[in-house]
Amino acid sequence: ISLTEKGVAYLSDYIAAIREVIGPEVPLSSDHYGHIDVNPCIRLARAMEKHHLAWMEDMVPWQSGELMKQIKDAVDIPILTGEDIYLKEDFAKLITMGAVDMIHPDLASSGGLLETKKIGDFAMEHGVAMAMHFAGTPVSFMANLHCAAATENFIALEHHSVDVPWWEDLVTGVPKPIFQKGYASPSDRPGLGIELVEEVVKAHLKPGTQYFAPTPEWDNER
Repeated sequence: ISLTEKGVAYLSDYIAAIREVIGPEVPLSSDHYGHIDVNPCIRLARAMEKHHLAWMEDMVPWQSGELMKQIKDAVDIPILTGEDIYLKEDFAKLITMGAVDMIHPDLASSGGLLETKKIGDFAMEHGVAMAMHFAGTPVSFMANLHCAAATENFIALEHHSVDVPWWEDLVTGVPKPIFQKGYASPSDRPGLGIELVEEVVKAHLKPGTQYFAPTPEWDNER
C-alpha cells in the first residue's frame, strides 16, 4: 500500500490537531502502520518531524530489519518496534544492526519478567531506550511495573484500561487507584504484591468461558 501526497498531508494535519490540544510538553507517538511501502513510510515520517513525535511504531513488520533501518536512517523521528517479538535474540539483531531507536517488548509474550529485563539491559548497553507494550489485567500490569522499575532505560508503559471502571477491582493488595496522573508504583509486598478477586474476574469472563479452564489446544505448537 502506498500513500499519496494528499494522504500524507491529511495524516500530518491530524497529528497537528492533537499536538495543538495537548501542547508541546506531552509526549505524543503514533502506531498501526505495517502495510505501507518503505518510501511512503519515509515521506510520512518526514512530514511528521515538525510535530516532534516521541516515536513512530511498527512502520514495517519487525522481521524486515533492513527496511526498518532504511527508514530509521532517513528520518529524524525515533523508530520503535517489538510488541510481537519473543525472546531476546531478535531484539538483539535489530539493535546491533542499528534498525531501531527504541524497543517495545510485551512482557506477557516476550518471555516474562527475567527475559524482558535481559532485553532491556541489552538495549541499555547499546544506547537504545525501552518502552513496554501492555494490554491486559492488573496482574500483568504489576509484573510490568516491577520489571520497569528494575530496568535503567525504561521510558513508558502502555496502558489501555484507564476507561474500564472494574479493571482495578480485579485485584487487591495495592493502593487504589493503581494508575494515577500517568504514574504507578510497584508494590513492596512479596511477589507482585496483589491477589486476584475471583468473583470480579468471574463476573467479567468472556461469555462461554470458564475460570482457569484447561487449555489443551495450546499443548502443541501452532
